[in-house]
Amino acid sequence: MERLLVTSPDTSIARLDWAGIAAQLDQEGYVVLPGLLGEDAARSLARQTQTMSAAQRVPLASSDLGRGELFYFGADLPAPLEDWRTTFYRHLAVIANRWSEILGIGSRYPTELEDFLRRNKQAGQVQPQSHLSRLGVEDHVALHQRNDDEQVFPLQVIALLSEPGTDFMGGEFVMTEQRPRMQSRPMVLPLKLGDAAIITTSERPFKGTKGHYRVNLKHAISRVRRGQRIGMELTFHDAR
Repeated sequence: MERLLVTSPDTSIARLDWAGIAAQLDQEGYVVLPGLLGEDAARSLARQTQTMSAAQRVPLASSDLGRGELFYFGADLPAPLEDWRTTFYRHLAVIANRWSEILGIGSRYPTELEDFLRRNKQAGQVQPQSHLSRLGVEDHVALHQRNDDEQVFPLQVIALLSEPGTDFMGGEFVMTEQRPRMQSRPMVLPLKLGDAAIITTSERPFKGTKGHYRVNLKHAISRVRRGQRIGMELTFHDAR
């Protein structure tokens, strides 16, 4: 799949080709944004796995999600992720509401992230889910979705904070899509250091020959064969 072009790592989120992004999300369920974070910012975020507290570290094996470590940010996201989350949400809420209308879902997402998080809190969802992942040799993340709660935002943002082929080998970011009465479709996102991607959290509408229907998506990270892979996952809804 052809990547959408971003003019420089410093391109503001608001100036991205949102019409093209929306069309590609409708078609594929994900879109890669090359170099959006940039090498320096990616390396800086990756180094935070060395300084984050033991309380923020969760072994993947403890939740049967694979092997490796997750480092949860908590309520205070580091720069530039706080601005990313707020700004991305404003644009993605437009897409999310259009998807809800297509799928016949009655509720709509508010314009601002702050208002959506207030709904999360009212539903008992107060645990932030955004995190870094650190995977060494033989580590991996199993196929999963972050959709267990009442308030679920249908899109999230991920990024790669280390360089494939140099810092690690293997560790591909993988998605699977299950359409009714069809075999699962695997997709590998071609990420490089500093690349970000918008992905579907769990379900999205797909237009078939007889109208729209729901397709189910999961994501994973394949086994790391050499070195250390560090990534980031930015989630817009909190968990219980």
